Amino acid sequence: MLGRAGRRIGRTGPGQRVGAVVHATGLGVVEVRNAFAAAWRRSLQLRVAMSTLALSTAVVLVLGLVLQTQIADRLVQGKFDAAVAQTEAARGVLERDLSGVDPDREGAQATLTNALEQLTNSSIADQPGSPTAGEFRAVLTTGDTPGASGAPVSAGTVADIPADIAAAVAAGGLARKYVTVGDTPTLIIGQPVTTAGRDLQFYLLFPLDAEKRTLGLVQSTLIVSGLVLIILLAAITSLVTRQVVRPVRQAAEVAERFADGHLDERMPVRGDDEMARLGESYNEMASSIQSQIRQLEEFGALQRRFTSDVSHELRTPLTTVRMAADVLYASRDELLPALRRSSELLVTELDRFEALLADLLEISRLDAGVAELGAERLDMHHVVSRAVEAVRGLAEESGTPLVLDLPTDVMAEVDSRRVERIVRNLVANALDHGEGRPVEVTLRGDAVGVAVAVRDHGVGLRPGEAGLVFNRFC
Repeated sequence: MLGRAGRRIGRTGPGQRVGAVVHATGLGVVEVRNAFAAAWRRSLQLRVAMSTLALSTAVVLVLGLVLQTQIADRLVQGKFDAAVAQTEAARGVLERDLSGVDPDREGAQATLTNALEQLTNSSIADQPGSPTAGEFRAVLTTGDTPGASGAPVSAGTVADIPADIAAAVAAGGLARKYVTVGDTPTLIIGQPVTTAGRDLQFYLLFPLDAEKRTLGLVQSTLIVSGLVLIILLAAITSLVTRQVVRPVRQAAEVAERFADGHLDERMPVRGDDEMARLGESYNEMASSIQSQIRQLEEFGALQRRFTSDVSHELRTPLTTVRMAADVLYASRDELLPALRRSSELLVTELDRFEALLADLLEISRLDAGVAELGAERLDMHHVVSRAVEAVRGLAEESGTPLVLDLPTDVMAEVDSRRVERIVRNLVANALDHGEGRPVEVTLRGDAVGVAVAVRDHGVGLRPGEAGLVFNRFC
């Protein structure tokens, strides 16, 4: 069987195989989703743990973002403050070295280059109390103004300086900007430097590689710490919730066994906390219910015994009265008209009394659980027809049409006497409350079961009365 299935799959096209895989995957996703939804509805522990996990994730995420932002701001601000201080110190050195230099004379290019080399190689950072912002590159230029050679005089990579910061420095102010030089984030700080001739533009470029690595380390640390914290919170929540849910589950199991008829089931009570008080209250309630159920069982047994005893005790006087009534009824032609009518009424009422007595006996046997069904295979058409004919007189008196749909050869294994009584009661009730409108009796059946429907077109039942239809003596 498996081999044939495999060969059939092998003969299908690629698109069909992919479609089958996608369909199977979709069914798997649906099954997992349905299983999770069922577990979500049934498990309080899962709902609390997942809710706590979601809230903890949100809190950790917000807290991590705030911490990362604060750390980044402090790191960049510290870098900027140190860079500004170092730029001021470097400017002082340059102004001292270039105090007698005119940038517009011949050989100024070499002088500027030499000054930057000395600045880079000098021990500014090594001087006591001098600020340091780490590695840097220096640029010194006259801007766009040509020197004696006819071209701008500069030293360093002037091409890395943006035009906007160059314009700000040319205007005589301190300027800063974060740019990306190549793939390296860089902080550029520029300010003018005074010489013997005109002011020069001085820039220090501080690469932020170290700060970038530090932020990456901080970010990874926050992520790992956040994940660990979330897992720990989920585990703690699950353990704490389990301590609360476990007694509730035990209470539910005890209540289910109690509802199944194990009236001696009780909750274990340990300690003096809220769950212990709940267990005590439940046990008291269960004891009270058990006592009331036993009282009701005793009362029901007494009621069944009384009904049975009354029914049996009435058999003897009823038999005597029946014999006397039969004698009177047999000789009714010899009696006066008034006495003849009385004997006929007596026999009729005795028949009704015997039927009621038989009903009482049957009710007592049903209550005692000893009633036996006289089931036999019959055509339901005849059973329902007899029940309808028994109440046809009521239909004619009330002027109610009976609409019958009773096909033949609808076979079923039934207790004809009891089924006939049920159908007769339903039809009689429909005639009483149908307000003279047609009463429909329908019979249908198949190989599985048989159904009899009785429908009237009266005012119907008020809300809540449907459950009283099959109550005894109603």
